[in-house]
Amino acid sequence: MKISLVVIGKTDNKNTSAIVEDYLARINRYIDCRMVVIPDVKRTMSAELQKQAEATALLKLIKPDDYLVLLDENGTQFSSREFSAYLNKRMVSGCKNLVFVVGGPYGFADQISALARDKISLSAMTFSHQMVRAIFTEQLYRAFSILNNEPYHHD
Repeated sequence: MKISLVVIGKTDNKNTSAIVEDYLARINRYIDCRMVVIPDVKRTMSAELQKQAEATALLKLIKPDDYLVLLDENGTQFSSREFSAYLNKRMVSGCKNLVFVVGGPYGFADQISALARDKISLSAMTFSHQMVRAIFTEQLYRAFSILNNEPYHHD
């Protein structure tokens, strides 16, 4: 299985970027994982037009056989152990490409939501799109350390 984390726009904070890169390197010891950055669209357009522009860019990346998961505030919340079980289920089910998407500031266009097989919420709290990258890559690493019975996670 391969994992992609698709994000809108660059991370402008070097410290956050360093954290994300560190966790991506750690995750790649277990599984092929990459981050794909879609350029920001101009914020001078309406929220709906911005979501549509982001959807157009996303649709160019998403393949029909991808297992698409949106990181969405209204999605399912997992504990770290539950999330590791979720990933394990995807792996044993024969999933080849697991694609997680962090949307833009206004969420996802309807056509992207319709393609998603799952939606996951990291918290009831709201995080910046920059911080979501760091938090999510850390949780991916934690999940794989749990699956490999390594001591990173403590209950």
